[in-house]
Amino acid sequence: MKKISILGSTGSIGRQTLDVISKHPDKFSVIGLSAGKNVELLKEQIIKYRPQAVSVENEESARALASALGSSKTKIVHGQQGAQAIAEMDGADLVVSAMVGASGLRPTLAAAKAGKDIALANKEALVIAGEVLTSEVEKNGGRLLPIDSEHSALFQALACGERKDVKRLILTASGGPFLKTPKNELGNVSVEVALNHPTWKMGKKITIDSATLMNKGFEVIEAKWLFGFDSNQISVWIHPQSIVHSMVEYIDGSVISQMGKPDMRIPIAFAISYPQRISMDCNTVSPESFGELSFEPVDYDQFPSLSLAFDALGEGGTMPSVLNGANEVAVSAFLSGQMEFTGIVRTVGKVMELHKTLPANTIDAVLESDDWARNTAQSLIDN
Repeated sequence: MKKISILGSTGSIGRQTLDVISKHPDKFSVIGLSAGKNVELLKEQIIKYRPQAVSVENEESARALASALGSSKTKIVHGQQGAQAIAEMDGADLVVSAMVGASGLRPTLAAAKAGKDIALANKEALVIAGEVLTSEVEKNGGRLLPIDSEHSALFQALACGERKDVKRLILTASGGPFLKTPKNELGNVSVEVALNHPTWKMGKKITIDSATLMNKGFEVIEAKWLFGFDSNQISVWIHPQSIVHSMVEYIDGSVISQMGKPDMRIPIAFAISYPQRISMDCNTVSPESFGELSFEPVDYDQFPSLSLAFDALGEGGTMPSVLNGANEVAVSAFLSGQMEFTGIVRTVGKVMELHKTLPANTIDAVLESDDWARNTAQSLIDN
């Protein structure tokens, strides 16, 4: 029986993780849950899964949850320290890191320091603090197991050969809702249209990142830290069908890919059950399941966010942290109607231009650069 704590249990990945767990009660038990302010959903999860402890965003939510639960034996904590407590719980064999954005960094780092295996969906933790996080994982004997479908695919394909024989990693991208939209029309797109992803159902922030292709840029940086390859060994191909999740090209010309329907429960199941596999309630695939598959190069003029991510990775240091922090603020501004869609990449690019890169070998340096990027981005948006 594998004991699991989940950071971000009320979000999209957290809910799907619990769905996978519920289908295999003989293999998994939930001992800790961390959420934000969604007290009602967290209450339902507590009643169903009976964790030992849960964390919510603030004291007000903690009081509301305690009142809703009544005499429940589940311990309730809150805030950043509460989330970290869930991440480092005694008895947890695996921590699912599914909090959105930079807020998930400290709890994920706490899990790493506690020597936990980490099933990672919070890509921002690696984007902004890849050196720090991977160092702590290695030092304390844990493992990083990717949940992102693309990195899960790479993880599986890399098992088919030796590292020295890898020519490059190929990440696939659907292209989002604006793959064929003329660039001069992007400034007028609405939030509703930008949130209408053609193949994946995700939270709002990651959906906008997928529309700009910033999400794919984050995945490039994440791949560097997960697998140890330089940016010149990582490529991105557009694959609108989202069936081939990523590929590894070997020096002999072989290309190993991992395929599957666009269902996040599949990579989640692989990550939490690794090194075994568990059965899922997916229909048997057929030729009709996949249909015609197509690939095309990225138009970097159409998707300049991806170029910014490669630039940040090449610059190194605190620049990826600045990329992420500025992007979070810019995406939030677009979602709230403060600026147009194309303003996201303009804002991020300008913040990067203004930043003086520093080493990113401590958590304080990373978080200081993140804070600077957010303040600078917000100032640019306000003006």
